[in-house]
Amino acid sequence: MDAPKTIEFPVIETRALTMRYGDRLIQKNLNFKVNQGDIFVIMGGSGCGKSTLLKHLIGLNSPAEGDIVYNGESYISADEQSRQQMRQRWGITFQSGALFSDMTLAENVALPLRHAGAHRSEIRDIVHYKLSLVGLGGYEDYFPSQISGGMCKRAGLARAIALDPEILFFDEPSAGLDPLSARRLDDLILHLRDSIGTTVVIVTHELASMFAIASNGIFLDAVTKTALDHGDPNWLKEHSREAIVRSFLARGETEGSQL
Repeated sequence: MDAPKTIEFPVIETRALTMRYGDRLIQKNLNFKVNQGDIFVIMGGSGCGKSTLLKHLIGLNSPAEGDIVYNGESYISADEQSRQQMRQRWGITFQSGALFSDMTLAENVALPLRHAGAHRSEIRDIVHYKLSLVGLGGYEDYFPSQISGGMCKRAGLARAIALDPEILFFDEPSAGLDPLSARRLDDLILHLRDSIGTTVVIVTHELASMFAIASNGIFLDAVTKTALDHGDPNWLKEHSREAIVRSFLARGETEGSQL
């Protein structure tokens, strides 16, 4: 007799998700799953709704229709206490790093730990470890204005992983970085996924990053206002059923790594 099969729930699932700004439709009927350990990329041309989708996923925007489910539990229908518990399992980084300029790197990284009620001595040890993990050991007392843009992004990442999140959300993590710094950041994201088991969701227009680190993704279309395809970008580049997706992902061969 065969062993009973276990049912694995995705970490994130959208069900018939429709997004609007007032009467303006952004995307409709989005159905996709983000599985444990994925580096999931949100792809598409300018104006298709990539950042809007990220804002919906982290609860900044509310859907016009549909549902967003985390570990089998609806975020949309949950009460505020349940939503707060879900959010505590997330880490979020923004394009600039979003550091507080009047705080040192250590103070920035310590913020979520203080909010979580961690003891002062524990905070000091965790802050040192997280900054070391992103290559900023020894920079605890520096202010954001004293370090480079790439270092600010890494410091923002250290703050995002302070509480060992189950899911990390990135908004254009490589924007404004030179190719070498962008590659180092990609390597760091892979390392964090592998070392602390975090699932990663990224909005990016950087083809090099998509091909280097993404294991799954969704392609949003600005014309049809819905997802045209989903899967590993490397596979979609050659095998997507939609010509527009193949063309989008192949453009880097003639136009470089940025779209």
